[in-house]
Amino acid sequence: MKKLQLLSAAVMLLFSVNIINADTVKTNLNLFNPDVRKCLIEASESEGWKLEAVYTNEQDKLVMVFGKGTETKTYIDK
Repeated sequence: MKKLQLLSAAVMLLFSVNIINADTVKTNLNLFNPDVRKCLIEASESEGWKLEAVYTNEQDKLVMVFGKGTETKTYIDK
């Protein structure tokens, strides 16, 4: 029983570390504008960030996720 509790505690700790590692950047960028997206991608690539995902969230806002090693940055449309 103690092994099960220890295992569940370890899983919860690892999950919380992954959530803290994500960095959400809140900007007033209109990500639906193709020129803004292009500039954001080019600027991020020049700093070593790679575009990992693009999607719309439940509020129909465009979300762009960039990664660099184990770090992530998430940009959300205004």
